[in-house]
Amino acid sequence: MKQKTMAVVGTGVIGNGWIARFIANGHKVLAFDPAAGAEEKTRELLDEVWPTLIAHGVADQASIENVTFTKTLEEAVQHADLIQENVPEREDVKKKVLAQIDAAAPASAIIASSTSGYKPSVLQKTCAHHPERVIVAHPFNPVYLIPLVELAGGEETERLILEKAYGFYDELNMKPLVMSGEIDGHIGDRLMEALWRESLHIVNDGVATTEEVDKAIVYGPGLRWALMGPFLTLHLAGGEKGMAHMLEQFGPALKLPWTRLVAPELTEELSRKVIEGTSDQSDGKSVQEMEQRRDRFLIKLMQLLEEEGFWPSERMTPHDS
Repeated sequence: MKQKTMAVVGTGVIGNGWIARFIANGHKVLAFDPAAGAEEKTRELLDEVWPTLIAHGVADQASIENVTFTKTLEEAVQHADLIQENVPEREDVKKKVLAQIDAAAPASAIIASSTSGYKPSVLQKTCAHHPERVIVAHPFNPVYLIPLVELAGGEETERLILEKAYGFYDELNMKPLVMSGEIDGHIGDRLMEALWRESLHIVNDGVATTEEVDKAIVYGPGLRWALMGPFLTLHLAGGEKGMAHMLEQFGPALKLPWTRLVAPELTEELSRKVIEGTSDQSDGKSVQEMEQRRDRFLIKLMQLLEEEGFWPSERMTPHDS
C-alpha cells in the first residue's frame, strides 16, 4: 500500500486514536493541537498501545516514529492527502477550524470531521474554497481497534469524494458505512443515546443500580449484539418464519409505552447515583487498566468474528461448523 500523509487536527482521545490507526497502517501523520502538553500525551498513548497494535498486526512501513507535531495548523494540512478534524464538540469551534483547514489544504485533500453530532451540511457552510470535499467520518473509541467509521456527505459534498473516502478508510482495515443521508448524531450514536436515555430513567427511578443495568446488557443482549444487530437478532426471535412471525406476534405491542422517549432531568441526585455506581463497579481499577483489558477483549472478539466469517452488517459467508 502506498504510504500517505494524514493530518490530524485536535489530539484528544479520538485524535490520538486516529494517529495510532494511521501509523499502524504504515502512513505518516502530521499532527496539530495548540493545547499545552498535547504532544507528550500523544507520545504516552502511543507508547502504551503500540505493543497491543503490533500483536494485532501492523503494516510493513508502520513505525511509531511516523508522527510529527507541527507548530501551526497550516503546516500540518498543506501537504496532506486526508485531514481528520477532532476539535471540541462545539459548532462554532468546528466551523472556524474547518474553514482554516479548507483555506490551507490542497484542493485534492479530503477533509473529514470526527464529529459525533453535527451534520456535514452544517460544518461545510464556512468552507469557502472547496466545501465539496468536506465530509463526516465518525469513528468509535478506541479508534485504533474498533473498525466502524460512519461516512456522511453534506448538501455540497460530491459523491466521488465519499467514494474516495471509502477507499481510504477501507485500506485502514476499517468497516466504512456510507450513510444515504445525514442526521444529527449519525446512526451508531443515535442508537447508543436511546439506550443511555432508558438506562438513566431506570437508575433515576430506583429500579436498578448502574451495575445491574450493565449486567442486563453484558450477560444478555450485549452477547448477541457482538454478532448481530437488532434486526437480525429479532429475525431469529420469530422462529422458523423469522421476522414475519416476530412482527405478527409482537408487532401490536410496539405501540405500548416501552420507552420514555424524553431524557430524564440530570439532577444532582441522578448524577451522584451514576458517578458513585460506576466508581463502585470499577473496584479501584484505573481507567488505564480497564482500557488495556477492553483492548485485549476486543482483539479476541474481532478475531472470533473473522473466524466465523460473519460481521453483523454483512451477509453470512460459508465456514466449517
